[in-house]
Amino acid sequence: MATLELPALVVDTVAAVTAAQRPALVNRDPGPDEVAVPIDATVALELVDAGPDGIDRAATRVWVDGALAFDGGAAPEPQPGFNGPAAEVIEGVDTLRVVLHPATFFASEALVAVHVVSATLGGAHTLDQTYRFRVEDRTAPRVVGGQATGQRTVELGFDEAVRVIDPAGFSLSPRDFPAVTAAVVAAEANAARVRLTLDTELTPDVRYEVVAAGVADLSGNAVLAPFDRATVRGFRPPRPEARRFDLWAMLPKHNRREDLTGDLWRFIACLQEVTGLLLADVDRFPEVFDLERAPEVFLDLILADLGDPFPFDLDELGKRRLASVLVEMYRQKGTARGIINAVRFFLGVEIEAVTAYAGEALVLGESELGVDWILGPSNRFARYAFDVVVGVPLTDAQRQQLRAIVEYLKPAHTHFVTLVEPAPPAFIDHWELGVSEVGVTTDLH
Repeated sequence: MATLELPALVVDTVAAVTAAQRPALVNRDPGPDEVAVPIDATVALELVDAGPDGIDRAATRVWVDGALAFDGGAAPEPQPGFNGPAAEVIEGVDTLRVVLHPATFFASEALVAVHVVSATLGGAHTLDQTYRFRVEDRTAPRVVGGQATGQRTVELGFDEAVRVIDPAGFSLSPRDFPAVTAAVVAAEANAARVRLTLDTELTPDVRYEVVAAGVADLSGNAVLAPFDRATVRGFRPPRPEARRFDLWAMLPKHNRREDLTGDLWRFIACLQEVTGLLLADVDRFPEVFDLERAPEVFLDLILADLGDPFPFDLDELGKRRLASVLVEMYRQKGTARGIINAVRFFLGVEIEAVTAYAGEALVLGESELGVDWILGPSNRFARYAFDVVVGVPLTDAQRQQLRAIVEYLKPAHTHFVTLVEPAPPAFIDHWELGVSEVGVTTDLH
């Protein structure tokens, strides 16, 4: 076990606990249920009698994983196999300390059981107790298999949970020819699997040997040869069963008969691989067009193709939703219902009404010339002006976005004038007993 040296030790409180059992088994190292115990650890324990009798050494025996390690009646020292240089037996008036030093290391991740039998002098009190501890993990992980899950992705399986310690510690080598070579550009571990991302597509059906040297288990044990590799086959994309696009079969028979060296066949095989990749891309076009399955990079292109007029930053889900309703927004353009639906879509704010512009003008008996006198709009402007009424206060960003939405969706000849929001609640300064002063800090309401 590791030794920790403290510069000072201060005992603040000592609690006296009466042991119900005699003798008592204390100071166990490793302790009960301890984990990650070094494989070369010693096993130490103490037997203490809190009464007047003392420990009977002759009646004390210790078994480690079923093997008798100490027999106080047969030998004064630990048994062979547990009597290494650090082994010792120290007997006091009422204590017996036994330190066992195994000659062989514990097995990796072994659950070691320590069985202790003892008694006090005279045999009035006995002890029969077993405790266990777990040895550290010293076993290197192993690759159990691999599979190409895509044209540029390979997954490796291990016999335990692992982590990537060196993203550059992976390589792929083709075992069949002709074949392209690929390099690993990213590696990501997930429990007992490692997903590799490649810089190019693997040749379909060609065997590749994958070497995973940049992997270790959660205890830090790195994978070791020859259990650091697996053979995978290049991913072949699905294709229609009725398709026959074999370039070699398309050549005239006399050209194929004259290919005695096989050079022509190898050259056509290289072209066949490129043709297969192009056909696979064509087969994926329906997924690119599908709003639910299209990769995110294509969502921006879909929105651009639909003429997205809104300059808002949306996440992936927002882009898919917008692409699905943008045509309907175009159809509702120029209507109050279209404005209400668009604001609800982007901001989640419900517009209560789109009302005719009420206008502001001179109020008889209230307005003062040169102070709050407002020149009202012309009849033509007022006829095509409108206000938008919302039921909740908005932030500055929401106001800016709402105005941009309304300005785009409103009819071209109309005028959006006022955004009407609910006024904040009036603040009433109530009287405060012992603080407010009549006529100074009081409000009658």
